[in-house]
Amino acid sequence: MIRSALVFILCGVALVLVVRAGVRRDAMATSARMLERTMANRTIRIAMIVLWWWLGWHFLVGQTVDPGGV
Repeated sequence: MIRSALVFILCGVALVLVVRAGVRRDAMATSARMLERTMANRTIRIAMIVLWWWLGWHFLVGQTVDPGGV
């Protein structure tokens, strides 16, 4: 409990420092821009497909399979 509160406080302090440092808004990349640059690499595109497949299989399909047949 104390550790998580300490991490939360440290993240808040880091956020305040970044804002006070006067980082230009146009210097930060948007989420769409980062995704566009990431998906430019074929290996990462394949890894993303595998990741989404794995998540879907374990969280969607896994809930519908009856393991015990009870």
